[in-house]
Amino acid sequence: MKLVTFTHRGAQTIGLVAGDRVIDLAAADPSLPTDMIALIRAGDQALARIRAIDTGTAPSFALADVHLDAPVLTPSKYLAIGMNYRAHVKEALSKGVQVPDTQVWFNKQVSCINGPFDDVHKPRASDHLDYEAELAVVIGRRCRHVPVEHAKDVVFGYTIANDVSVRDWQLRSSTFTLGKSWDTHGPIGPWIVTADELPDPHGLRLRMRVNGEVRQDITTDQMLANVWEQIAHLSTVMTLEPGDIIATGTPSGVGLAMQPPTWLKVGDVMRVELEGIGHIENRVVAEPESTVMR
Repeated sequence: MKLVTFTHRGAQTIGLVAGDRVIDLAAADPSLPTDMIALIRAGDQALARIRAIDTGTAPSFALADVHLDAPVLTPSKYLAIGMNYRAHVKEALSKGVQVPDTQVWFNKQVSCINGPFDDVHKPRASDHLDYEAELAVVIGRRCRHVPVEHAKDVVFGYTIANDVSVRDWQLRSSTFTLGKSWDTHGPIGPWIVTADELPDPHGLRLRMRVNGEVRQDITTDQMLANVWEQIAHLSTVMTLEPGDIIATGTPSGVGLAMQPPTWLKVGDVMRVELEGIGHIENRVVAEPESTVMR
């Protein structure tokens, strides 16, 4: 199933994509939640109720007439792994980044989350704006100390992420967090494809286009640490909660590594395409004056 968070005429709720329409889930079945994290927490019983909906007669809107929001708006955590594709590690080393011989994790503060087709702000404080196409995992149940062989059991589904990065701020701190957490710099979506429809997230083709030019192109089986290993590693440290987002790494081809480095500018359009899910597309705009405290 493709599950979305959407807004129609000022009202935000969650839905099921069926062809070129989106089913209003709470209208179709009032027992269902109206936000995605509550739906994830409701578990298999809620998913079974969704599958039982008659999509031919259920209340729906044309997909073109709704605004698709980030499918998960307020996760408790947005965690991202760095340098998880071999060629990207080489890029990082060429720029003087020290690469440990273990999984490298950082936080994207959840206030960065943005819609799949919404504008991304070019900061007034930096010109070093970059992109990172990624497969993202949405956690489906509260879990800790998950063995690799059971990691798939805690996945609700998958979505697309663009780990937009402000490189000069990123490299000022070994945690990366300040360079990864700017407002609007976490577009995700356009929906969550549930794990039953994508049982193995490895081997999917992942591409980033900037203004139509392919910048990144790889398959997800080229990860150094696969999805199951990432979940096992993280859950050794912390409890993962329903709706938590895990961005699984970006391949080579980032703007930082180009010769010379090529930064995103106002008017550029980033499009991330991921086999089995779809695409997200975001335009770079100047950070609005309205963000400045008066």
